[in-house]
Amino acid sequence: MAFRPSVTDDPRLLSKGKKRLILTCLALGSSLNGFCSTVYFPGIPDIRNELNASDTGLTLVSSLFILFGGLGPILWASISDYYHVRRFLYLISLLIFVAASIGCALSNNIWMLVVFRCLQSIGTSATMSVGAGTVADCWQIIERGSAFSFLFVGQFLGPLIGPIVGGGVTTAAGWRSVFWICAGYGIFLFLFLFFFFPETYRLDCKWDFVALQSEISLNTATAENGGSSENTCLTPILPPEKKFNPLQSLFLLKYLFVLLVAIEIGFCFGAMFTLETLIPDLYYEHYGFESWQTGLSFIGAGLGNVLGSIVSGKLSDYLLIRSNNKRGGISKPEDRLTLNTWPGGFLFVPLGVLLFGWSIMANFSVWPAIIGFSILCFGMSQVYTAGSAYAVDSVPGKGASVTAACNLCRMTMAAILSLVSPIMDSKLSIGYVSILLASLNIIGMSLLVYIKFKGVHLRRKAGLAT
Repeated sequence: MAFRPSVTDDPRLLSKGKKRLILTCLALGSSLNGFCSTVYFPGIPDIRNELNASDTGLTLVSSLFILFGGLGPILWASISDYYHVRRFLYLISLLIFVAASIGCALSNNIWMLVVFRCLQSIGTSATMSVGAGTVADCWQIIERGSAFSFLFVGQFLGPLIGPIVGGGVTTAAGWRSVFWICAGYGIFLFLFLFFFFPETYRLDCKWDFVALQSEISLNTATAENGGSSENTCLTPILPPEKKFNPLQSLFLLKYLFVLLVAIEIGFCFGAMFTLETLIPDLYYEHYGFESWQTGLSFIGAGLGNVLGSIVSGKLSDYLLIRSNNKRGGISKPEDRLTLNTWPGGFLFVPLGVLLFGWSIMANFSVWPAIIGFSILCFGMSQVYTAGSAYAVDSVPGKGASVTAACNLCRMTMAAILSLVSPIMDSKLSIGYVSILLASLNIIGMSLLVYIKFKGVHLRRKAGLAT
């Protein structure tokens, strides 16, 4: 468990089998935050009674978890990019997660639970930012769409599987057992990554230089120059050393193209998470659902996310390669905002949100709400994958940091919306909450349209494009 083991081979030259194993590790790790954010939902009534918790305390258990899920990746990404390390951070974060999960299980008052939930969120958040850096380490630009889509399957499925598992476990063994399961899951992931996950941090200046030097050496050896060959000696240009700044990732939001993508990702994910937090109470009030029934209702959303991730990943790489070929092998990050992004964000997300909210308001059966939520999740996958891949490609060599910056916006908006929406629901109705969420997403998608046409200009102005 060395802090910074040497990377002896270019990570992009790893075998397909090794890359699949790395991606499996990342997907499992990325599921942690979402899984833990919702797994305790079915046990909220029991927590309220046993800990004599106020509504404010219960709200903070959820909202602060989400907020720290945005702050944690900033720290992990800054450490990763400064010290050029990935694997060690995954392992340390999992140990923090396991210890915090045990603390949650042993909590004897609501404020103790709030504190350990914040620590638990920090422990789950390394993969959310550093994982994107690992994808950039191991996959070429034209391959990253499929890799990101598989990574995001874990992020999307986590919050949807959580209530399913939590409902059954809470009913059978009580709410504390949920956190013991979280601890066990963390121990399993720690062992899995410890034995199977290599260090992948790729110094682009080093490995791109090695590839260039190999090409020059080959050309020099085959060329004839008066019967002799002349060796060309190159020296890699290493980035200058800077002082460590734990908030370095936040500075990437100064780039307008990063900020606008982060805003839309936040609106899109916030819509899904807000409905997740409202579903238990809504389904209980309108349909009399018990914990296990509410959990099973998330299966449709899980299928929407998985299908959406598969479709978005395959289409993203295919359309990127097609654009690349049309330009004679030249690609640009804006090609990541592919054709499937627009119906996903402009049609599926608003349609799903409105169908969910107004079918409940109109006292229809639960099926239109389940279908609406599934449509939302499918559309969100299209937008989230495209936007996240664009952010990584637009700031070369800073995959972990730019993902952390976007993630902070995403989690902050999710936390705010999850606080505001229950108040709107109680004062107005779920129908008007859905109008708010759909409207925000339309605004966010308009920002992506602006980036599609002006992204090159914005990156050139920032010194990141020629």
